[in-house]
Amino acid sequence: MGSETAQEFYGRWARFYDLVARRTPGIPRLRRRAAAACRLDRGDTVVEMGCGTGANLPYLRERVGPEGTVIGVDFTRPVLDRARDLTAAYDNVHVVRGDATQPPIGRANEIDGIDADDDRGIPDAILATFVVGMLADPAGAVDDWCDLVGPGGHVVLANAASSRKWYAPPVNAVFRAIVVLSTPPTTKFRYEDDPHRRLDAKIDAAHTRLRDRSTAIADETHVFGVVRLTGGRIE
Repeated sequence: MGSETAQEFYGRWARFYDLVARRTPGIPRLRRRAAAACRLDRGDTVVEMGCGTGANLPYLRERVGPEGTVIGVDFTRPVLDRARDLTAAYDNVHVVRGDATQPPIGRANEIDGIDADDDRGIPDAILATFVVGMLADPAGAVDDWCDLVGPGGHVVLANAASSRKWYAPPVNAVFRAIVVLSTPPTTKFRYEDDPHRRLDAKIDAAHTRLRDRSTAIADETHVFGVVRLTGGRIE
């Protein structure tokens, strides 16, 4: 899902991103809404692609209960360490190192050490928050996730992109600055193409593909229109 440079970058800033993920106004509510959009029942299996420091995992665990299974996948060891610390009290929440575009999951119950009590042997839902903008082929990744859950399963995306609200100009100015500062390497201030435009294109491609592949469960914006939440039941 990224180069070694990206891994080093996100690993170095793990503590900062963990703070932002938990303390930014509106974000905890968004995470709860994203978990709800997965339409999980108790006993279900859910996989989060790019789980980061694990901010979503407790919300997903609330939905599936102690009899369900929650699996978080990420490629950066320092953030995974924080995710493991956060979920250490739950024996049904598992964090594994892997690439969201090639997850170590063929069937959820084939991961070593994980007992997923799902008769189908596949996840009931996949959640990906603030991930697809880092992928080379976001729409292709969404296709893979839709295929993994199969008909009747759910896929939910939440990502930051330029706001389309009437008050967007000042909001987007701040958003553009954040994108530049959070794009490795942070010492680079001039790019061949604007990082925020590249990010917007990736987010649009991923969310459009999910809408094409599913029956909409959620199609919303949050946090001044900057965060887009799309969830669907796969056809």
